[in-house]
Amino acid sequence: MTDAFHPRSDFLATLQQRGFIHQCSNFEALDEKALSGSLIAYVGYDCTAPSLHIGNLVSIMMLHWLQKGGGKPIALMGGGTSMVGDPSGKDQTRKLLTVAQIDANKAGIRKVFSRFMTFGEGGTDAIMPDNAEWLAKLNYIEFLREIGSHLSVNRMLAMDSVKLRLAREQELSFLEFNYMCLQAYDFVELHRRYGCTAQMGGSDQWGNIIQGVELGRRLGAAQLFALTAPLITTASGAKMGKTAAGAIWLDAALLSPYDYWQFWRNTEDSDVGRFLRLFTLLPLDEISRLETLGGAEINEAKKILANEATGLLHGAEAAQSAAETARRTFEEGALAESLPTVDVPGAEFDAGLGVLAAFVRAGLVASTGEARRQIRGGGLRVNDEVVADERAIIGRDALGAAGVVKLSFGRKKHVLLRPN
Repeated sequence: MTDAFHPRSDFLATLQQRGFIHQCSNFEALDEKALSGSLIAYVGYDCTAPSLHIGNLVSIMMLHWLQKGGGKPIALMGGGTSMVGDPSGKDQTRKLLTVAQIDANKAGIRKVFSRFMTFGEGGTDAIMPDNAEWLAKLNYIEFLREIGSHLSVNRMLAMDSVKLRLAREQELSFLEFNYMCLQAYDFVELHRRYGCTAQMGGSDQWGNIIQGVELGRRLGAAQLFALTAPLITTASGAKMGKTAAGAIWLDAALLSPYDYWQFWRNTEDSDVGRFLRLFTLLPLDEISRLETLGGAEINEAKKILANEATGLLHGAEAAQSAAETARRTFEEGALAESLPTVDVPGAEFDAGLGVLAAFVRAGLVASTGEARRQIRGGGLRVNDEVVADERAIIGRDALGAAGVVKLSFGRKKHVLLRPN
């Protein structure tokens, strides 16, 4: 669909060339809007966790390229919709959060965006409103009369987020059913307040976004647009950003820059070119050169991917430090001081820390069951020695000259345990 269309705007041309486009409600009209320099588009981010993760990075990069192409990005905080919970892709109702939890999550999420776009009062400067500003003040009867009368239940029932849940005979609450109504209303409200005419998101949001486009049409708004990106999976079919140890967070307080760097360094060979296009700012001709590398040379391309992606999120200094830590650890076999470190009460070393619990504490595995499986496969090491006994104990005698114990999962994941 996108291959037959040749956009004239820098924004859509960049998205097309880098692999961001999955569906668009009207390519030609959106391209004209972007070409005019008047395109204002938004992506919504619910505050359901203290940080965004790599799964959110595709849409953040879309906002980045929108600003680079002369448009105005809106990163909408979902302070209001987080009170309801998006049912998309879920078999069960999301846990309801308190206002205090949502506010705390919002504070953590906000920090990421300034790395990717410029905020301010200028025409193309990004803004970050919160949909609680209008959703929290809605009068229910008024909303039903003015907005609900324009929303089609038939269309909602046909959406994957609803249809799949019902097909699996999983309950869908009336609360969740209202989520798509609120998201559609957000689009119309952003158009009224800021002149926003496009909503972007992952392909799983297509139905919700189209609801907003349709609601805008029925309420007499100017033409609104839907633009989605493909949901990113690795070449082996794994969901992007999901690992045995948990999500790949964008907040350095939840995932160190070193671990973030290592995530990209461990990219599958066949994903290197695609991820360079999506998650870095490298020129396309340089990416084309890097993805043709084969054999051992592909590892150099992976290091460039790790450096560029980490530098974009955490800064060049953090990326350089992570790369140097990796070099010393893997090429020189040194115990680099900048490896991720987890503090453990000294009393636990005195009593003897079970090796299974130690690897879970370090975040290298998700559970003791996973630790057992890795031990059977020879995948876990303590101080570079393969763990053969799942009942092994780590005591103070395991502390080296640096006063730490080095835990390793495979060849590239290392964490230091330090008594405090």
